[in-house]
Amino acid sequence: MDFDLSWILLGLPLAFVLGWVASRLDLRQLRIENHQAPKAYFKGLNFLLNEQQDQAIDAFIEAVQNDPDTSELHFALGNLFRRRGEYERAVRVHDHLLSRGDLSLADRQRAQHALALDYLKAGLLDRAESALLKLEGTPFEAQARLALLANYERSRDWPQAALIAQKLAQSNQGSFNGRLSHYLCEQAATCRAKQEFAQAKALLLEAITTAPEAPRPRIDLSRLLSQQDKPEEAYTTLLASLEASPAAIPLIAGPLAEFAISSGHSLDALDLLKTNYDLSPSLDVLDAIVALEATESGPLPTARDWYVRHLEREPSLVAAAKWIAGEKLEHEQFHPQVQRALDHAVKPLTRYRCAACGFEAKQHFWQCPGCQAWDSYPARRVEEL
Repeated sequence: MDFDLSWILLGLPLAFVLGWVASRLDLRQLRIENHQAPKAYFKGLNFLLNEQQDQAIDAFIEAVQNDPDTSELHFALGNLFRRRGEYERAVRVHDHLLSRGDLSLADRQRAQHALALDYLKAGLLDRAESALLKLEGTPFEAQARLALLANYERSRDWPQAALIAQKLAQSNQGSFNGRLSHYLCEQAATCRAKQEFAQAKALLLEAITTAPEAPRPRIDLSRLLSQQDKPEEAYTTLLASLEASPAAIPLIAGPLAEFAISSGHSLDALDLLKTNYDLSPSLDVLDAIVALEATESGPLPTARDWYVRHLEREPSLVAAAKWIAGEKLEHEQFHPQVQRALDHAVKPLTRYRCAACGFEAKQHFWQCPGCQAWDSYPARRVEEL
């Protein structure tokens, strides 16, 4: 059959006309969609910039209704719900995203991470753990591991926390030896409370190996040894701690003096503490020196001399209050009232303060009860900072 070229000449213009008409229809539809969706989106953005979150949420909900397939609008809406504390609604938004079959892999991983944050903020730690574990091998892996680490610390699951810390260290996220040492000390404290002394000692020795420069493992080990009526070993353990962590001497001085008295090393400990005090005056070291000298001579004259010496070097209200406590005043009948007022004034100065969040406490903490930061409490008291 002969091919008629006239059909080609007629078909080409027709195809051109049909293509032009179709493109105009698509362009018109696109303009309609762009006119509807961005209008609600930008309205929501404007509300958000003006910190009008209620109106922003309404605008974003309208935008999502106009274009339910736009994942970015869902993410924006979910984040707004989380910021407002409406965690149940945030979970529903991110769950809806994860249920979509047309969602890209990157957006699916992003939605999984957002869902895990929703659970964390809501305090649903079990669900948060499950959601975070699904992020292994994704771009959110490092963030998920850090969140898991905080999660396990909050629930005091120290073995799992140690496992995550080791993974973070292996992926070059920093050194976690200090935290690993604390985890071992926490487990040792549990064993010690259960009278499982052998297991507690093994954990503390492992903690010393993990972080040789950390003061806590040796301090805890010395207390364990003292509990087992081994003051000599407790004393030598604290000497090793002082050598490894000289900056922690305010924490070491008190128990060192106690174990030195029990083991008959008062004079050696006294000389050591005096040397350290001359290099860096400290209230806790001063109290330890006074306690040791009280075993060798009368407590009051020696104590008064030391407190005066400290006042010559440091303007300390705490030392002044302790000096006045042993003095005879001209109007001695008013001494109890004056002493009571001074003791009340110095109480805040004898606390410890977290360097991360400012939380103050009567005792020294290795982990801040306020912000959960590790080693954020200086060894010195508020007055000495």
